[in-house]
Amino acid sequence: MNPSKVELEAHCIDHNAKLVCLSRDPVCQVVFHFHGLLSTSQTQFSDCRGRSLDPCAIAAMDFSNFQAPGMYPYHASASKQAEKSYVDHPIMGPHSSSFTLMPSAPTTHTQYPYVTGTSVLGIKYKDGVLLAADTAGSYGSTVRYKSVERLKPVGKTTVLGASGEISDFQAINQMLEQLVTKDFMWDDGNNLGPVEIHNYLNRVMYNRRNKFDPLWNSLVLGGVKNGEKYLGVVTMIGVHYVDDHVATGFGNHLARPIFRDEWRPDLTLEEAVALLEKCMLVLFYRDRSAVNKFQIANITDGGVQITEPYALQTNWSLKAFENPTAGAVGSW
Repeated sequence: MNPSKVELEAHCIDHNAKLVCLSRDPVCQVVFHFHGLLSTSQTQFSDCRGRSLDPCAIAAMDFSNFQAPGMYPYHASASKQAEKSYVDHPIMGPHSSSFTLMPSAPTTHTQYPYVTGTSVLGIKYKDGVLLAADTAGSYGSTVRYKSVERLKPVGKTTVLGASGEISDFQAINQMLEQLVTKDFMWDDGNNLGPVEIHNYLNRVMYNRRNKFDPLWNSLVLGGVKNGEKYLGVVTMIGVHYVDDHVATGFGNHLARPIFRDEWRPDLTLEEAVALLEKCMLVLFYRDRSAVNKFQIANITDGGVQITEPYALQTNWSLKAFENPTAGAVGSW
């Protein structure tokens, strides 16, 4: 092959047209692929300076003296490689060969959560599983959104609740919708249950963590299938476990101590709801990101029920609230 020619491949929008021009010079291929010298818009091409390019003219260009940034033409001798430090590319123009092959680009993964939800609580009771979460979406430290529903049904037997980045939770819901739809299409009489969905989420969260592109959520999953109650947690780095009562966020510090004192396996539905409401009220008092507007999901053998958002009666006349900084050294 003639090293002075370059291969150019361009896929048009209809995915049918393909241009392959003359040779397969690996150096030039690397430059085109990494530096993005060519962009396709149907069959129009342009260089990095926005000038229109004719594919036939590109194929006719002489690349024999071109040195890719940070690399050497494979047909050049070692002495010439050492001498050549400045190149004049027919499209890029004069530039230093000391540039890196990998250009700087915007980071596309989540480095920090923006709109977030706070605690999710879950408990087992005599007849099923209950999950609770408020409807706040905080933009940084500002409770910007007050009607973000963070409890979502998954299939017929499972409910998923999420703390953390709301957009990542939406992405997870889209994944689960595709999973449930694909499972439904088998039409084999079997449906995904909470155990299978929990295992799937374990793999998804751990996989994304290994890519340094985590889904910034802590997930609570509750369900009942064939009389078996299931309640589990998955964190943003893939840590997962099951328990009789779980919580995320500040709920780990403020709600679970109450669960340990007051939860028992034979709770009735009314007692379990009262226990969750007590914990949600404590979180509203103590967690600045919580609001007094929440939902409770009830999962039983009969299916899934999620309440409309509602509020609780609060009491701010408690002594601890009258002068909260009393005795706090250095407080205002």
